Amino acid sequence: MKKLKDRWGIDSNWQLFIIFLVFAITGSTAAKLASPLVNFLGITQESSHWSVYWFARIFLIFPIYQLLLVFFGWIFGQFQFFWAFEKKMLSRFGFGKVFKN
Repeated sequence: MKKLKDRWGIDSNWQLFIIFLVFAITGSTAAKLASPLVNFLGITQESSHWSVYWFARIFLIFPIYQLLLVFFGWIFGQFQFFWAFEKKMLSRFGFGKVFKN
């Protein structure tokens, strides 16, 4: 754990626990919210090929996850960490120009 704490620049095990908790809550919530959104768009498992349904669902999970990660990070008092994490992750996906200073 020390290696991870050093890499992320955090000090305490409590902060590490909160960060892991935020990741868990965010992933679960994003996956849960994507299902009704896909159904709202009229793409259901029964009416579509399974690959279309799962592609649409995963495609929706990505932006939902990005928003919820910062939101839950803010709720749990770790906004600075998750905002930096978000900028780094999005820059790796090619959105780095958006976050230039």
